[in-house]
Amino acid sequence: MNAAIRAVAKVAAARDTPVWGIINGFDGLIDGRFRPLTRRAGKGAALSPMPDVEYAGGLGGTVLGTARSPRFMTREGRSQAAATYEEYSLEGLIVIGGNGTMEGAHHLYLEHGVRVVGIPASIDNDIGLTRESIGVDTALNTIVEACDRISDTAASHHRAFIVEVMGRNSGYLAMAAAVATAADAVLLPEQGRGPDEIVKAVVDVLHQSFDASREKRRVLILKAEGVQIPTEELVDRVRQEMGSDEIEIRGTILGHIVRGGNPSFRDRLIAGRFGLVAVNAVLDGHTDVMAGWNIEEQNGIPTSDTWIKLFPIPDVIAETEALLDGSSHVTIDRVRRMEEIHGVLSI
Repeated sequence: MNAAIRAVAKVAAARDTPVWGIINGFDGLIDGRFRPLTRRAGKGAALSPMPDVEYAGGLGGTVLGTARSPRFMTREGRSQAAATYEEYSLEGLIVIGGNGTMEGAHHLYLEHGVRVVGIPASIDNDIGLTRESIGVDTALNTIVEACDRISDTAASHHRAFIVEVMGRNSGYLAMAAAVATAADAVLLPEQGRGPDEIVKAVVDVLHQSFDASREKRRVLILKAEGVQIPTEELVDRVRQEMGSDEIEIRGTILGHIVRGGNPSFRDRLIAGRFGLVAVNAVLDGHTDVMAGWNIEEQNGIPTSDTWIKLFPIPDVIAETEALLDGSSHVTIDRVRRMEEIHGVLSI
């Protein structure tokens, strides 16, 4: 998110447009907690980003802070936010976040006519109409590095590891990381398997992988957060099923370690491109839209970036729901691809 904040400040400054940062998201908008992101260093000087904003692009997290806002979920709270927007004579609001953020921005536009443009940011990669969101690539690099380290330990001790990664109800991180780490199997919520079926599948992979003829030293199984069996329970049940087999099975939950760290090159790149498109969209009069990295969808509004288009936020919300309930062609394609390489992972 910091890379996007920096990009917005730099692009806006180049177009001689001051930018204010809102502390802690919609809560800060309600309370009027602002800080300048641009400045003029002297009389007659050109507008430029604040020094700390210039350096923030390589830092993890967000210098502006983020928070869920129960107040903003009410009409009264959104009315207060809109009143603050008017009080400060703002010309547009750029929001950076996931589906909840986009829904909040959409309501602000519908109810009060606030000009809003969204930038997708979610490590889960579960936002519709964008191939990738800010944070996904950094999270994947962190997962791959962690799994490589776990594989070293597993191979040294002839163990099997079940590694849970974040992603809520989306299995994208687990799927992509499984391919990158040459995992032996991957468990995704999109597969819709029940606990008993999952346990059996894991036991089968372990028997196949640790067959004496394979001379295999480790087994790595990635499990998405949204799979409907806790990792600890899965490990215990697999141990029981394996019985006296001399295979050590461990479970590791990477958790919030996946969300932190300095952003990767790719995240900084797409954040910069999203920031450029978002600022131009506000200044060109667009509203209730989100910038999406999507060259396949023909219904988006073209921008100066060939790869990035603007999509109506209602369409983004609808596609996001389809991603999560399995009806989106993107989700269907992901599951199909995983089924095609299912046997390959365990070879």
